[in-house]
Amino acid sequence: MSATADHAEERTNQAARLGFEPGQVVQEIGYDDDVEQELREGIESVIGQELVDEDYDDVADAVVLWFRDEDGDLTDALVDAIGLVDDGGAVWLLTPKTGRDGYVEPSDINEASQTAGLAQTKSINAGKDWTGSRLVTPKVARSGKR
Repeated sequence: MSATADHAEERTNQAARLGFEPGQVVQEIGYDDDVEQELREGIESVIGQELVDEDYDDVADAVVLWFRDEDGDLTDALVDAIGLVDDGGAVWLLTPKTGRDGYVEPSDINEASQTAGLAQTKSINAGKDWTGSRLVTPKVARSGKR
């Protein structure tokens, strides 16, 4: 594929802009019939395989977490997701947009992320009804002797 074709795919395939790469194992949590199917299919197209489900028993390169306000405790869900992803991997938290059923307040996402030990590095429009936040474990600064 040419560089021009790569750029064209990035514009048309939202998943290509999320940083997924061919061969990655991406675990999906919280799937239901309301998720953004086009985004899911785009991720599968980029990684070259299907997303693995909640029963996957190995570590993944990334986790896609669909979360709605009524799904329980977001901090717990994020802590669980961290345990499923390989060191250095990202958790993509996908939540309904403002005004949609299951909307999660940005302040709740920020608080839950910090409590879970994650830092938000990117926010995206993940489709008609969903927004996404890329969450990673912050790099710990190494301090020398004082």
